[in-house]
Amino acid sequence: MKTIEIVGGDYVGKWEWERPACRGVVLREGRLLLSYEVVSGLWMLPGGGREAGEEESACCVREVAEETGYLIRPSECVLQIDEYHRNWRMVNKYFFGTVIGQGERNLTEREAQAKMEPRWRTPEDMLAVFSRYPDYEETDRLRWMLYQRDFLALRALFGE
Repeated sequence: MKTIEIVGGDYVGKWEWERPACRGVVLREGRLLLSYEVVSGLWMLPGGGREAGEEESACCVREVAEETGYLIRPSECVLQIDEYHRNWRMVNKYFFGTVIGQGERNLTEREAQAKMEPRWRTPEDMLAVFSRYPDYEETDRLRWMLYQRDFLALRALFGE
């Protein structure tokens, strides 16, 4: 398994808080499953924070289902991206997923307000979208961080 590190310019050199997260890389008929926020136009690979005591693969299954409604069977972890910002370390574990069914979405209040919905796009399309992360460094910090992380993930998993 490959590990990538992203060290933000605001990193203070040590972390006091750590956030483990798991993300699904789900392909079907050559298209990639994404979470899309209609209000902001923000794209991201589905996933999120791991709950206390939760297995990593179970976190991936839960997060993909909550955001997209798709039930998946995850692979072993194929990639880890560690992000360091301020006094935080974010550990993102990526799993390939195979769709095995469909259920109900269970969005957080923030996700519902953003009108998050599942969308399918080609990996090449998303590499192009995510590759524009430098454009957002000064104007949209969240988009800059998410797009950089997901760009590096897709590039590592699918090539340039």
